[in-house]
Amino acid sequence: MKMDFDTLKKRNAMALHDLKEQGKHVVGMFCTYSPKELIYAAGAVPVGLCAYDESPIDAAHAELPRNLCPLIKASYSYAVTKKCPYMNASDLVIGETTCDGKKKMYELLAKHKDVHVLQLPNMAGGKSLELFTDELRKFRKVLEQKFNTKITDEALLDAVQIYNEERKVMMELLELGKLNPMPVAGSEIHQISFASDFIYDKREKLKMIRAYIAAAKKISPPKTRKKRIIITGCPSGGVYEKVIKQIEDLGADVVAFENCTGTKNFKNNVETQGDLVANIAERYLKIPCSVMYQNNARSEVIKNFVRDYAADGVIDVVLSGCHTYAIETNKIKEASREAGANYMSLETDYSKQDVGQIRTRLEAFIELL
Repeated sequence: MKMDFDTLKKRNAMALHDLKEQGKHVVGMFCTYSPKELIYAAGAVPVGLCAYDESPIDAAHAELPRNLCPLIKASYSYAVTKKCPYMNASDLVIGETTCDGKKKMYELLAKHKDVHVLQLPNMAGGKSLELFTDELRKFRKVLEQKFNTKITDEALLDAVQIYNEERKVMMELLELGKLNPMPVAGSEIHQISFASDFIYDKREKLKMIRAYIAAAKKISPPKTRKKRIIITGCPSGGVYEKVIKQIEDLGADVVAFENCTGTKNFKNNVETQGDLVANIAERYLKIPCSVMYQNNARSEVIKNFVRDYAADGVIDVVLSGCHTYAIETNKIKEASREAGANYMSLETDYSKQDVGQIRTRLEAFIELL
C-alpha cells in the first residue's frame, strides 16, 4: 500500500516536461491562497513552487538576509540557480501579498520570471470579499491575455467541480487520523498530501487516493495506546524528517496537520451556484492563515481538532523569521489548553543543526502528555 513519493515526483517532473512539449502552459504558485480553479479553467497546469530543503539556500544570501524565512530563501534560490524543474517550466508565477518577506522576494523574482502578484486583503471581514473578488476578476483577464484564451463560465464551473471533488477526497485522506488506533502512519498521510500536488491528471490522482483510503480502512492495527499529536503552524514539508518522523520514532502518532500541507489546502469547497468568481474568493478567504488580521478562526479549528482527533498534544511549528505565526503562538497555546491538550511551540529552519535538540524537546513533551 506504500507509495514511492520520490519516484512519483520524478515521474511527474517528466510528465510536466511532456505537457510543455504538447503546448500546455504551466503556472507556478507559492501559496494556498492562489486560486487553482481559474488557472485550470484557462487550460493551464498549476504547480506548487515552495521549496522544502536547504541545499540551494546559499545562492539566495547574495540578495536576501540570512535571518529570513527558509522557505522564501530556498524558493528564490531554486529560481536563480534554475535547479527546480517546476520553476523552470512555469510560464507565469503567481505571488500574493501575504507575508512581507515573500512580497519583497517577488520583486527580485520578477527579474528571472514573469510574475503576477495577487493583492490579498489582510483581513477576512469588512470589504475584503468585494476587494478579493475584484482582484480575481482582474486575474482572470491576466490569464486570458497571457495564454491567449477565454475562460468561459462553463470551463470555470468544470474546474470548480473538479477541485471540490479533489478537496473532498483529500479531506477523507487526512481524516484517517481520526481513527484510533490509526491504520497508517501520519507521516505517510503527510507525504501523500505533499506529493499529490505533483499529480497533474486529476482522474489518476483521485483514483490513487481513493484506492489508498479504501486499503487503509481495511487494516486492523494493534490496539495500542499511543499519544496523539496535532501539527499546526508553518508548512511542514521542510521539517518532515526532524519533526514528524521523530515524533513517530518516539512512539507517538501524528494525527492531523493544521497547516498548508494539510487541511488549510483542502478544507471548504466552492459554492457552484451564482457568481463563481465571488464564490472562489469567498472560499479562499476562509483559509485561517496567520497573515490575516484577527485570525480567530484558527483557534476554533484547533479546538475542534483536539476534540475530533482525540489529541493529547499540539505542536506549533514556526519557521525562523515567520513573524505572523510566531506572534500567534500564545493564542494557539490558549486554544489548545482550553480544549484539553498540551502545547509546544517549536521554532526551526531547514538545517540539520538542531535535530538533536528537537529530539530532546519532543521526547520531553511526549513524556509529559
